[in-house]
Amino acid sequence: MNEELTLAIDVGTGSVRAALVDAHGRVLSIAAREHDQIVPAFGWSEQRPQDWWNGTVAAVQTVLQAVPGARERIAMVAACGQMHATVLLDADGALARDTAPLWNDKRTVPLVTAFEAANRPQDYLARTGNPPTPAWPAFKLQWLRDHDPQAWQRTRAVLMPKDYLNFCLTGVTGMDRTEAACSFLMDPRTGDWSRETCQQLGLDMAKLATIRDPLAILGHVTAQAAAQTGLREGTPVLVGAGDYPVGLLGSGVCSPGMGSEMLGTSCIVTLVTGQPLLDPAISNVGTVEGGWGAFMLLETGGDAMRWARRAFHEKALSYEDIVAKAALAPAGADRLFFMPYLSGERFGEHRNARAQFFGIGAAHGLEHLHRAVLEGVAFGVKRHINIMEGIAGRKLERLVASGGGARTELWLRIKASVYGIPILVPREPECGIIGCAAMAAVALGRHATLQQAANALVAYEKEVAPEPRWMETYARMQPVFEKLYAHSQQMYDDLDGLAS
Repeated sequence: MNEELTLAIDVGTGSVRAALVDAHGRVLSIAAREHDQIVPAFGWSEQRPQDWWNGTVAAVQTVLQAVPGARERIAMVAACGQMHATVLLDADGALARDTAPLWNDKRTVPLVTAFEAANRPQDYLARTGNPPTPAWPAFKLQWLRDHDPQAWQRTRAVLMPKDYLNFCLTGVTGMDRTEAACSFLMDPRTGDWSRETCQQLGLDMAKLATIRDPLAILGHVTAQAAAQTGLREGTPVLVGAGDYPVGLLGSGVCSPGMGSEMLGTSCIVTLVTGQPLLDPAISNVGTVEGGWGAFMLLETGGDAMRWARRAFHEKALSYEDIVAKAALAPAGADRLFFMPYLSGERFGEHRNARAQFFGIGAAHGLEHLHRAVLEGVAFGVKRHINIMEGIAGRKLERLVASGGGARTELWLRIKASVYGIPILVPREPECGIIGCAAMAAVALGRHATLQQAANALVAYEKEVAPEPRWMETYARMQPVFEKLYAHSQQMYDDLDGLAS
């Protein structure tokens, strides 16, 4: 009854979740509070940091009431959160700007385009660890400096979402290496802010919060925060980390050679490495345990099935119906290919890529089209895996699937057969919450390493093995998919030209 608990907080794009987790990784209580996304103009996306804190207060109060004696039993607070959303604090600890641009805000596209035009990747990748993209805080800060100079002038600390919640809890500012590594401003060689990059972008490095170890104690719950949340004053609060790397940890992906596929609207495939993979097509996130996660993103993942449901059935069929229909077609959909670039690509010269079916014949029906969509996403991810394996010089040994797509059995079997490796599915879908619990377990001395904590707290409900016959079919189709990818690129600009 008196077992110590961890309070895990995960601030996402849609909601804040708070959960009480015991020492065995069991989620005893979880509560969520939604918050709105603000779209002031096309391509913009903002939220109010105050809404995150209000949601945290409400969610924490709810879980405290659900578990007897929880207030006294909480040994540690550990938070993770959506990455890249830039929060500006002034010298008094007040928000210098009421809203923060989010990870999916595209207002910085002109700044990114200008940077790419003026700089060669070989001149900056070693000190940024990443190619430029509108998601990175560096370009958001440039935009805020130029378009909200009063707020930028007042700014004394730049924080990410979970850092803002931690500040509300403790009154202490700080940022962890996982967030800093995806800012475009941290030098991966030193683990500190890059003075050269800050000067190149015209940013005041003094405004950037101190980079700390995710497992360090940032501070303790203040009397004011205790009064608001119901937490015990003095409860220690970890520095924490971004939701993406914490989700990797909470799904057991935390050593070199391991991989992760997070399939939601998009699909992110990650290969854990010892060092960042420096290539214009690959991004790198710092992992909680101190390594790196090289990742590539397919803009259209689960959204491909959503598109097919709308385009072919006007949403009249369920997703289960569509998968059942796809199961009627053979592996390879009788040589029908789907290029899954409905929303273009995030990196590279052809962000204006488009989707297409190739190989349609009179014998093909809806079942073939639906199966081709599922297989096309898998071929697109396999292409990314091949690129990362080639640069890393090692094969992917183990893949853990999470997100909504991990609940579709046929899709898992297709992907395992395309990738040629078994796929594991975590028992607990709240990987961020479990990752927070793993961080707390190491900080509290329950486990010596994060790998040991993950081994103890993460369990898998199933392992999906490749189908030998499917694998043979897909191995023959993958090179054709690669040719289609390469040959189609010369047509995208022509296609755009028709619009004018």
